[in-house]
Amino acid sequence: MRKGSTYSVQTNAAGSPLPGEPVLLAVGKLRHTHGIHGEMFVEILTDFPDRLQTGMALYLGTGAEPLQLVSCRRHQKGLLMAFEGYTPPEQLSQFRNQLIYVSAADRPPLAEGEYYHHQLIGLHVNTVEGTSLGNVKEILETGACDVLVVKSETGSEVLIPTAGVFIENIDLAKHEITVHLIPGMVEEG
Repeated sequence: MRKGSTYSVQTNAAGSPLPGEPVLLAVGKLRHTHGIHGEMFVEILTDFPDRLQTGMALYLGTGAEPLQLVSCRRHQKGLLMAFEGYTPPEQLSQFRNQLIYVSAADRPPLAEGEYYHHQLIGLHVNTVEGTSLGNVKEILETGACDVLVVKSETGSEVLIPTAGVFIENIDLAKHEITVHLIPGMVEEG
């Protein structure tokens, strides 16, 4: 599994988001200004922080305001970034706690069998026996392996680790995940 929150800005003629891939992927959260040279500390929200290079186009907040990345470097457990046209710390403080995004078209390809989180959210989950469990509502990052939170139509939730023994098949084209459950994973009743 790979991180990557999504944010869609493209819409169809009716104003609804386009189906399928998101337009933008969250890569960081701007936290606070750093020093006097126009840098901000960024909390990393991507598995690929090295792709954030000088000259790259980024998008800020829910309005997807375009920003040009002037510099990016590692600092403690995050990044320090500077943006074209924003130098004094006073100009940057308005960006505090906003997400920054990259175009989904710029995301790195994954190895076979790896998926971005946004590709799994909303997929329908069935057991190998054909029992419908519901749809993936979120993914918890636990350290050992990610956990799918599957919510049924009745509101009950099932937590399914993404370890190979539980995931039988992921079919993005069919919008479906097939899982193998062990006793006790689903409440009987």
